[in-house]
Amino acid sequence: MRPELELFESDIGDEPISAVREWWIAAREIDPSPEGSSAMAVASVGANGSPSNRIVLLRALDERGFVFYTNYEGRKGSELVLGNRAALVIHWAELGCQVRAEGVVEHVAADESDAYFATRPRGHQIGAWVSPQSSVIDDRAFLVNRLAEMEMRFEGAEEIPRPEYWGGIRLIPEVIELWGNRSDRLHDRLRFTRDGGGWVRERLAP
Repeated sequence: MRPELELFESDIGDEPISAVREWWIAAREIDPSPEGSSAMAVASVGANGSPSNRIVLLRALDERGFVFYTNYEGRKGSELVLGNRAALVIHWAELGCQVRAEGVVEHVAADESDAYFATRPRGHQIGAWVSPQSSVIDDRAFLVNRLAEMEMRFEGAEEIPRPEYWGGIRLIPEVIELWGNRSDRLHDRLRFTRDGGGWVRERLAP
């Protein structure tokens, strides 16, 4: 049975980011693995109007928005930048809560992407150079050969530079909805809509 999470306006306050940050911290205490606590679905729309969705890992969250990292030239990165808008969902079942956000997207500053890239395991750094994300390849041997090439290229290098086509994407939320599970199915839904420098809070029917 899923846990209940009662959402009261007096507890959440006038802005939603603080609540989302607290839930994320709580989720990481339960399951510290990124896949277990930081997975979120991000949706974009292609130039032909076709939607697509995928799971990415939330890597940073502050008043500016939700940040994840990817190849800018893959389908995900291209659609997000071209369309300039996205939506995301995070479901923390072990906490009985869910977050939805919609807004515009932007590239994270280069120095911020560099700093994050430097924290990645060496194999992950090399992997960013190996894969032409979303491109059609003949077979897996292509990746194996590219990996060998890149390992040779960076052999002996103390630091591996970040590819220019790889970095962070930030979703700047215009709408955030907080959802709390109730066993009677009358779930709590609080929607926050950006209004200038603040937020307008509304309660929605489940």
